Amino acid sequence: MVVSVTEVQRKTQEQRTDLSDSLMFEAAIRLILERGMAKTTLREVGEMAGYSRGLAGYRFGSKAGLCEFVARSISNKWLVALKRATKGLVGIEALEASVDAHYRFCLDESDYARVFYMLWFDSIEPKNEIRPFMLSIRNRRRKDVVNWINLAVKQGTIEPKMDPEAAAEMFSVAIVGIAYQWLVNPKDIERVTSLYLNLKRSMRLLLGV
Repeated sequence: MVVSVTEVQRKTQEQRTDLSDSLMFEAAIRLILERGMAKTTLREVGEMAGYSRGLAGYRFGSKAGLCEFVARSISNKWLVALKRATKGLVGIEALEASVDAHYRFCLDESDYARVFYMLWFDSIEPKNEIRPFMLSIRNRRRKDVVNWINLAVKQGTIEPKMDPEAAAEMFSVAIVGIAYQWLVNPKDIERVTSLYLNLKRSMRLLLGV
C-alpha cells in the first residue's frame, strides 16, 4: 500500500502531539504535587516538559484547560483499571472489585490519584471552571454502580435494603471520603485499608448479601 507524504506528515504530527502531551502531563503532575495547582503555571509546565514557554498556553489555552486535561488523563487511566477489574461482574462482586481496584490505584499510582483528588476537591470552589467536568466523572461512576446493582437484582443474586440510586450515592460518597482520609494521612495505610474493608462490609449489608 502506498502511503502519501501528507499521511506520513499527519501521523508524525500526531506522534509529536502525543509525546508533548505526555511530557506536559508528567510535568504538571510533578508541579502540582510540589506546589499545588494555584502556584503551578502553564509556562512552568511547558519549560519542565522541555518545550518553549508558550507551548502549554497554546495547547491548553488556560490553567482550567490544563486542569481538565490532567483530570481527564488520570480519569482515563483509572477507567482502564476499573474496567479490567470489573469485567463480567455485577452486584456485590463488581462493587468489591471496584473497591479493591481503587485501593490498588491509590497505592500503585499514588501521584496520579493524589493529583486527581486535589483537583476534585479544588473544584468545589466558586466559579471553578472544571467543576462541570468533575461532576460528569462523578455521575458516570455513580451510573456504573447503579447498573451493577440493577443487573444483580434482575439476576436475583441480591435483595437491596434500599433504593439502588441511594445505595450508589452512599457508595460514591464513601469512596471519596476514603480518598480524603488517604490524602490527609497517606502514611496511615492500616486505617485506610480498614475503611475500604468496612465499605465492602457495609455494601453487603445494604445489598442484602
